[in-house]
Amino acid sequence: MEKIPYRTFLEEKEFPKYWYNIIADLKEPLEPFLNPDGSEVTKEQLKKLFASTLVEHEFSKERYIEIPKEVSDIYRTFRSTPLVRAYRLEKALGTSAHLYYKYEGLNPSGSHKLNSAIPQVYYNKLDGIKKLTTETGAGQWGTALAAACAFFDMDCDVYMVKVSGQQKPQRRQLIETYGAKTYLSPSDRTENGRAILKKDPDNGGNLGIAISEAVEAAIKENAHYALGSVLNHVILHQTIIGQEAKLQFEKVGEYPDMVISCVGGGSNFGGIAFPFIGDMLRGEKKGTEFVAVEPSACPTITKGKYAYDYGDTAHLTPIMLQYTLGNSFMPPKIHSGGLRYHGMNTIVSKLCHEKIVDAVSVSQREVFESALFFTKTEGILPAPESGHSIAEAIKRAKQVKPGEEKVILFNVTGHGNFDMAAYENFQSGKLLDAVYTDEMLEKGFKSIPDIEANKGRL
Repeated sequence: MEKIPYRTFLEEKEFPKYWYNIIADLKEPLEPFLNPDGSEVTKEQLKKLFASTLVEHEFSKERYIEIPKEVSDIYRTFRSTPLVRAYRLEKALGTSAHLYYKYEGLNPSGSHKLNSAIPQVYYNKLDGIKKLTTETGAGQWGTALAAACAFFDMDCDVYMVKVSGQQKPQRRQLIETYGAKTYLSPSDRTENGRAILKKDPDNGGNLGIAISEAVEAAIKENAHYALGSVLNHVILHQTIIGQEAKLQFEKVGEYPDMVISCVGGGSNFGGIAFPFIGDMLRGEKKGTEFVAVEPSACPTITKGKYAYDYGDTAHLTPIMLQYTLGNSFMPPKIHSGGLRYHGMNTIVSKLCHEKIVDAVSVSQREVFESALFFTKTEGILPAPESGHSIAEAIKRAKQVKPGEEKVILFNVTGHGNFDMAAYENFQSGKLLDAVYTDEMLEKGFKSIPDIEANKGRL
């Protein structure tokens, strides 16, 4: 029997009682959200769209925020999730590295997104909200929010990026099976959607457009809006992943030298990495590398600008300091729909800007090659988004010197059971690497607002 088990879980008494708020450990405070006139966004403004407690979480400087019993009770129906020692993958690679992955695909919705959907719906329920609107890219967030709304008997409308809905009709059907309604975005249900379709009837959509539609619908329908990534309170909830992983590493007597995860809006990466980054920021650990992996077709951090920008195309959201490709950037129609977003969470952006986190990009074909290799060794078909984490973990494992037992942790945040069309296209040679041009980037950059806060940045 191996000294370190294949799968490590937590006992009931070991389950984390708190989410971790990295804002408490940042060396410098976050820059404020802004309105178009340059004034700071207030809590009262955000409470028009979000549950009051979620807004308090967004601005909180408390290091640990208690997980409510009602949320924890649902978490425990599918958590803890396993920390898996990837022995077969190590053997296939011929590496002396210790490869671990945290697998988040075992819950009812099939991805890590349920970790935030449950508390978001719970806190809205406490505020007496009857309906939530949201956007979804690949469909993982839409599925999770639909499931959480079913748990708490709340109505849910999901604006799904059109190209993703067309690529993944089964995911859309699952969302509706939970009782939510889905609309392919851009749609004819909102002013923003109709305006885009008038200019471009074949527009495939992106997350920025879907966010605009969901926010507009929430305002007009006296509902609240729920976001699957980007904002700080979302990543706060996702830190249950890293909180568990830290406890699981204590059980096996190791600690990661490297933490790797894909990054689109930030919840995936922040969820697993922030608790470990916190150890470093507090001086409790040192030497760990943190790697955020994005698609080369939507290179928000690696090719974007660090500037104040809107989170959506219609400019309904606050202006945030982030890495951005410009709110009008239209990425190619890649299959990793959850990563097709122009901007990045403010904290992830700050950590990358300060060189605490390293950002890299990988191509679509490299992602699918690595994902299939992982499937054949570990037996799990990963979501294409998680394929980015796997691709970089494999690359880093191959760079480990013989005999060097470096510990690498990567996040596998969902299964790819609804992504078979993408895998079929790859295996039949139809899936090609998407190419962006400097002209595409410059066009997107032009949509970044020319405001006082951006002087010297653009």
